[in-house]
Amino acid sequence: MTVERTNDRMSGPQAAAHLGLSKSTLEKMRMEGRGPRYLKLGGRCFYRRSDLDAYLEAAIVETTDSRALAG
Repeated sequence: MTVERTNDRMSGPQAAAHLGLSKSTLEKMRMEGRGPRYLKLGGRCFYRRSDLDAYLEAAIVETTDSRALAG
């Protein structure tokens, strides 16, 4: 198990800004069991930058045009 550095950890508002979402949208997603992985420490929720980036990467939608440009 890898120990994450503190500077990799973001609060809810920081994570929402990183994703381009409002804080309330990110909170709603978390309550519904959707969205990026998060940490729960002392009753507070935090997000790791690496998990947010992985969530964004997984959300990429390939279109016919983008596949043609890549090939």
